[in-house]
Amino acid sequence: MNDQITPAEALQLQEQQQAMLKRLARVEGQVRGIQAMIKRGEDCEAIAQQFSAARSALDKAYRLMLTCLIEEAMHDQTQDTGETLARVRSIFTKYT
Repeated sequence: MNDQITPAEALQLQEQQQAMLKRLARVEGQVRGIQAMIKRGEDCEAIAQQFSAARSALDKAYRLMLTCLIEEAMHDQTQDTGETLARVRSIFTKYT
């Protein structure tokens, strides 16, 4: 991949990283909350609801990471269009 990135791309990467970290922190808090609910013996349905919320937050963080991978592949100036398309397909196949 071309190691030269523009200031705008560097800012976008930093924003993506911060968004992923924020979502992961949210997931971490939700998981700790689930652990506390289990320890308190709370209702299984309420716990299941929190599991669902944590999974959703983790899925959103994962989609941000996939977007980052795809954008990296799309900006790789050393690859032609066919190679870029193959790389994007590979990313989807491997990680989804």
